[in-house]
Amino acid sequence: MRRGDKADLIGTILDERYPDPPIPLDHRDPYTLLVAVALSAQTTDKKVNQVTPALFERADTPEKMLALGPDEILGLIREVGLAPTKAKNLWLAAERIVESGGEVLPDWEFLESLPGVGHKTASVVMSQAFGHPAFAVDTHIHRLAARWGLSNGTTVERTERDLKAVFPVETWNRRHLQIIYFGREFCPAQRHDLLSCPICSWAATKKRIRAETGG
Repeated sequence: MRRGDKADLIGTILDERYPDPPIPLDHRDPYTLLVAVALSAQTTDKKVNQVTPALFERADTPEKMLALGPDEILGLIREVGLAPTKAKNLWLAAERIVESGGEVLPDWEFLESLPGVGHKTASVVMSQAFGHPAFAVDTHIHRLAARWGLSNGTTVERTERDLKAVFPVETWNRRHLQIIYFGREFCPAQRHDLLSCPICSWAATKKRIRAETGG
């Protein structure tokens, strides 16, 4: 099956299962979404959603985050992975945003210039906060794209280019969320039965199945 045909069928399955996928990170506006996504690196969305209510109660704007300072921010996010680095980056990013006028701008260069904000975080904010077509690829989507034969890229950047090539641009903003939800429900990283998976069972190559099952 051609990669494009496979993507079309996968897209149909994802649209049927998750027609309107919600953003899994609790937030109020573009700034709090930016903070939540930045916190989610190497941390579960569930843990981020447990931490952000207290954080946003104290600092739900760049000005308030800047006023808190790195130490107080750290005290509020201590349970997430890489908390000391993230606390410092949240404070520095807030400083940069305040210096630029106090608003999170729908601009790639601006977002990716913020401390602690990489391309994936910028992609989530551009797509979910501002409706700009973007395909945020994290390690989970990278893994599923490889399993499904949609990309053989060794980096998330290459996988992003491959997925953008096979999925219509108007689907990107929901498609990356759909893949995340599908992965959580059907396609775990470890001990995954590819043959019983609604997508892997037909999309994965025999070589891939053998590699993961040891068969």
